[in-house]
Amino acid sequence: MSQAITRRVRLSRRFFLKGVTLAQAPVIVGLPPLISMFNSAGTAYAAEVDPAKKSAPIERRFVLWFNGNGIPERYWIPDNTGPDYDITPCLLPLARLRDEVHVVSGLDNSAIGNANGDGHSTAMSALMTLTHYTGRGPGGASVDQVIARRLASDTRFRSLQIGVSQESFGSSIHKNMSWAGPDRPLAPEEIPHRLFDRLFGAKDLGWLKRERSILDAVYQDADVLRRGLPQEDAQRLDEHLSSVRDLERAITSLPPQYREVSKPDEDFDMKDWPRIAKIQSDLLAYALITRQTRVASYMLTKCQGIARFPWLGHTEARHHDYTHADGKAPGENGPVGQRIMRDICRWHVSEFAYLVAKLKSMPEGNGTVLDNTCLVFVHEHAEANIHKASGMIALVAGSKDRLMHGRYTRVMGTFGDLYRTLAEGALKTDFGSDAFPTASKKLTELLV
Repeated sequence: MSQAITRRVRLSRRFFLKGVTLAQAPVIVGLPPLISMFNSAGTAYAAEVDPAKKSAPIERRFVLWFNGNGIPERYWIPDNTGPDYDITPCLLPLARLRDEVHVVSGLDNSAIGNANGDGHSTAMSALMTLTHYTGRGPGGASVDQVIARRLASDTRFRSLQIGVSQESFGSSIHKNMSWAGPDRPLAPEEIPHRLFDRLFGAKDLGWLKRERSILDAVYQDADVLRRGLPQEDAQRLDEHLSSVRDLERAITSLPPQYREVSKPDEDFDMKDWPRIAKIQSDLLAYALITRQTRVASYMLTKCQGIARFPWLGHTEARHHDYTHADGKAPGENGPVGQRIMRDICRWHVSEFAYLVAKLKSMPEGNGTVLDNTCLVFVHEHAEANIHKASGMIALVAGSKDRLMHGRYTRVMGTFGDLYRTLAEGALKTDFGSDAFPTASKKLTELLV
């Protein structure tokens, strides 16, 4: 922390700016981590009312990130392990963040266990819930929900489910990554203005039509707060409010059709996913830094996705067609299709890198928001062509005081082992032996 302020009343970490719009719709704007919220060392929240009470530790967060259709292993997995691993073509967006990320392979999706449905359905159920696919859905709750229930947070939302692609291909298991339990999918919010409204409590279309800002409703509250803050906190507050206004502008600049849910038979080719993905990541980052939630899932693309990628110049075939090195992609042979998969997967990684960098840029206490957040990036398959369920990959970021980063490691374990290792290691919480059904050990090579 750049300022150590000890002789004044501390600001509650639960503080919100509140107001109402002209249409009498409530508005809630959370605050970023301010210096005034922490003890003088920046290692814990300060006692808010009674100075005799112990300070509260900075809360830990968990984000589960998903992309569909697997990977081309030759373009993704490094040849050499350890800190000097080679940055492969798919991992190129992580080059500037290599010290913040652990590249992992060797994971087994061991809960597949049956042949109900296609290879994607069984893999998705096992990956997200560590349970068998029943033919209708998974046999249990998804990992993010297991973690959210155990944290018992006092935040506004126990968890958030965020998405980008609006594909409607397939069944519920293809479209949803979060599940409260069997036959209880938690659909990701894919429309930016709806996610914005949920986070800010604004059900007023005035801001969406560019007539006014939701910040107009909290202007007086913010002005009173600003006058009582030290200079650096006042600057952080202004930067935070400016970022909220930037989010408004980004959403209102989207064409009107982006405010609507796609029809079931839509082609899914022309949505501006990179633009939407960054808005959704910015909204997720806002939710995390303002204590709206401690747990989130982020579904960039669907399981067995069938969209095209015009911004990458690949429109001759759909994503799923390119995954198979059997000439299914029209006009392409297998090797060329795999190189196109390389480009698609590199874009996936670039969006994950965007969120990691965003959280790293946000100060919190004597560190950053990334330091107190664990993010894990997964696919439903390893080598996409053969629907490979062993030797699968993951990217792990955040919680550097508890998790090892800046290296590539081949492990021998299951996704249950991975989730348990991250949940108990990064979140400093004991989940018990039954929380992760396929876990039998901790992957100690991922821990500091």
